[in-house]
Amino acid sequence: MLRGLEDNFKIKGYYVLTAMDGETALATALKEKPDLILLDIMLPEMNGYEVCAQIREKGLDMPIIMLTAKDRESDIVLGLNLGADDYVTKPFSIKELMARAEAFLRRRKDSEPMVYEFGDCRVDVAARTLTRAGLEVTLTPGEFKMLHLFLRKSGCPLTQEEIRTTVWGYSHFTSLRDIDKAVAGLRAKVEPDPARPQFIRAIPNIGYKFQGLPNQVGPPPSGVILCDGQPGAAVPPGDPEPPVPNGNSAHS
Repeated sequence: MLRGLEDNFKIKGYYVLTAMDGETALATALKEKPDLILLDIMLPEMNGYEVCAQIREKGLDMPIIMLTAKDRESDIVLGLNLGADDYVTKPFSIKELMARAEAFLRRRKDSEPMVYEFGDCRVDVAARTLTRAGLEVTLTPGEFKMLHLFLRKSGCPLTQEEIRTTVWGYSHFTSLRDIDKAVAGLRAKVEPDPARPQFIRAIPNIGYKFQGLPNQVGPPPSGVILCDGQPGAAVPPGDPEPPVPNGNSAHS
């Protein structure tokens, strides 16, 4: 099955990575950050449920389609609650699976640019990196969330409350002074002259706005990870059910 899926995706022009055990699948997903993962539940070393849960815990949001020989409603709900986007039971039609996968890839490609460019700055959304004049600039997780928010809503006024809830969440107390300090720190990393900000502009009595329209660079050719423990055949329906990861809940 793995070989057949790999051939079909390559024929369509996708860049394909494969893994035959859960630990390799997880490591590859975290390193390569593909556009789509086809994930068999019955994997050695670490089962598909555990791989899916850990991918979501790391904050990766690529679509995950789980493949399984089990069609019980409880199995389907468990996979979806752990963060899977779709669920396909074996045996399945390769054409149907390809159609589902390509639908996810189209939506992902059409949704948000992978890279924003403004001034001498380049922001890679998938890699969560900022480079300036070709040199990488270290951002805290909060600074990246704030910069990403400004870029997604460039030209739109953002209230301090919207900035606060997007960056820190509802449960974290953050004063208006804290927000102003965080914006000043971000300006120091992206503005040619932080004392005279060109991009992140203050709006009196409202908040801030990213001035201008950043150049938006489309995504590269889609990458797909195929994770199956048996390269030549589907998992037989009589295989025992894998253990469920403890302490994990649904992730968005």
